[in-house]
Amino acid sequence: MKSRLGLAGLALTMIFGWAGAANAIVFDLTSDHCTGTCGPAPFGTVDVTQAGTAVNFTVDLANGINWAQTGAADFQLFKFNATGVVLGDISVTQTFAGQTLAAQTGAFNGDGTGNFLFGIACTTCGNGNTGITSNLVFSVANATIAELTGANNLGNIFVADIFNGRTGAGSGNTGPVDVTGVIPEPETYAMLLAGLGLMGFVARRRRRNAM
Repeated sequence: MKSRLGLAGLALTMIFGWAGAANAIVFDLTSDHCTGTCGPAPFGTVDVTQAGTAVNFTVDLANGINWAQTGAADFQLFKFNATGVVLGDISVTQTFAGQTLAAQTGAFNGDGTGNFLFGIACTTCGNGNTGITSNLVFSVANATIAELTGANNLGNIFVADIFNGRTGAGSGNTGPVDVTGVIPEPETYAMLLAGLGLMGFVARRRRRNAM
């Protein structure tokens, strides 16, 4: 298992290196930690794009899913980890009409999703269901995608706090949902597999040339 994850990480590095300055990877929010569940996944996507020396994030919730801010997610809308990043590197776009969004740092570990160092919070929203569905958009300066997508101590990469406003299973429930492991959504995964295939091709050529 460890070797497969290592190859996947190397393939992603190769893909990002070849793609130029505007590399992007999209993850699905699928792992459900809501009390009573938040219904069928995915609950949204996390789009991570390398733009020069900065990394841009867009978190887009699925239809019928609202942002929530609860103790189960340390009163953060979104949580992530980073290597070599300080709070001042994070710039948040004010996409919540009439509200204020801000980056925060701390020892976040709510509701069994593991340890996180950074979060984006709505400092003017009340607790619980915010009633807001707008995309969460922020940028991290002087960083790379690899420095922002490492799994935490429980294997989670990102966490979002949500309210299920849909009908059916999990309707009215809140709680954290996360991106688990290193496998992104299908389109990006196809790129990863292509990278792994190319790595295998290169390895085979090297073996033949060594004979």
